[in-house]
Amino acid sequence: MPDAWTASPYVPLSSISVEPLLGGDYDSDPGLVYKRLRTKYGPVAPVDLLGVPVWLVLGYTEVLQVLQNQGGIWNKHLRYWRARAEGRISPAWPLTPIFESDNSAFHDGAQLRRLRHAWTAGLAPFQDPTRPQAQALERAIEQYADDLITLLAEGGGNGWADLSAQYARPLPLMVSNRLLGFESIQGDDVLMDVWRVLDAGPDATAASQRLIAAVTDLALTKMRHPGDDLPSYMLAAVPGLSVEELSREILMLPGLIGDFTGSLICNTLVEVMGNPDARATLSQGIEEVVNRVALANSPMANLTFRFPAVDVQLGRFVIAAGDPVMLSIAGAHADPQFGGALDPQAMRSTRAHLAWGAGPHSCLGRQLAMRVTTIAVSRLFERFSRVRLAMPPDQLPWRSSPMARTLRSLPVQFELAEYYAPAGHTGFGTVSSPEPMPPVMAVPAVRQEPPRSALWRFLRGLRRER
Repeated sequence: MPDAWTASPYVPLSSISVEPLLGGDYDSDPGLVYKRLRTKYGPVAPVDLLGVPVWLVLGYTEVLQVLQNQGGIWNKHLRYWRARAEGRISPAWPLTPIFESDNSAFHDGAQLRRLRHAWTAGLAPFQDPTRPQAQALERAIEQYADDLITLLAEGGGNGWADLSAQYARPLPLMVSNRLLGFESIQGDDVLMDVWRVLDAGPDATAASQRLIAAVTDLALTKMRHPGDDLPSYMLAAVPGLSVEELSREILMLPGLIGDFTGSLICNTLVEVMGNPDARATLSQGIEEVVNRVALANSPMANLTFRFPAVDVQLGRFVIAAGDPVMLSIAGAHADPQFGGALDPQAMRSTRAHLAWGAGPHSCLGRQLAMRVTTIAVSRLFERFSRVRLAMPPDQLPWRSSPMARTLRSLPVQFELAEYYAPAGHTGFGTVSSPEPMPPVMAVPAVRQEPPRSALWRFLRGLRRER
């Protein structure tokens, strides 16, 4: 086949011999894969995704067009997938459980508007900085960050840590548990099951079953006894939500805020540590650094499928009604027609990136994710006098999946600005204090609370002896 696609625009997807999207090349550098596909096919490329042929949209203009969905021809629900309706997609296809979750991410029209209204109302108290719930949540995020940093420093004020597993991933999940209104111990157990599901390990199936049961029980509890939490506010806004609907919706939160926000924290930390003028970069404003990272290295590389209701021209091809179309955010950001127009020297980067989506399915929790990320990053650099990558940036281990691109680990060497070790018992157990380092800043006291469950045992187990 020639380097450039020259066949007729209408080519049935099932008739094209395509290369797998995922593989060694994609794991090591997906940008090169996107570039190769764009060179060969243009802004829309046919690829194989885990044994299923799909259209991958790489052009910024084309991705934005589908996201905005003017005219309403692009549908998310599986009933529009022609090959699946015809029995040509195996029930054992690896992504089936995600696509069959039947939450608002896979609805359109009136049902999508109804569910998004619940989300908007539920998140509002926690995203509006003038509301007491948002102010209390901000204090809690700062405390969670301090707790995790203090745990890193048990046994000394300097050493080695995996900031992905020990900081960036657990912190957003702790926020998720607070928003959902779980009790402390139960919430820690749920958090661990979310982690097991996200990592897709051997115990993921059992963890998923426990997670569904816990969230269903939570939904029932909030219906009977509303509280100051996300599910209760969602129910107040849309009283007709069923247990099943509420369970499916709130089950999205740990995955989205855990994987997406945790990855955004990691990617921002890498950006700052990999920059020789890291602290100077932060002086431009943490929000600006996070925005640049969302543009250059968005955690959500590709989105779940859309299906056109009618045949539609996209790029060089006519996409047949019911064909699966996957939008590549990373590919769109790498589109020369978009990225080539940006000024790399500009102090303020573009807000036209698509990391938060666009159109009817745009991210409703953007402010929350940004706040968690900025607090996590700022608190870490306030408490660390020195922190550097423990390996070259191009050797960091990435975990690529059909949708996300996240770090498997973020190993660093660190030194605290001031080693803080209060006497007595904390949420992490008894801490013994070595000789203190010279004070550089005041560190807030860690709140007193009973020892936690599986979460803290797990995090303690990740600490490397110094």
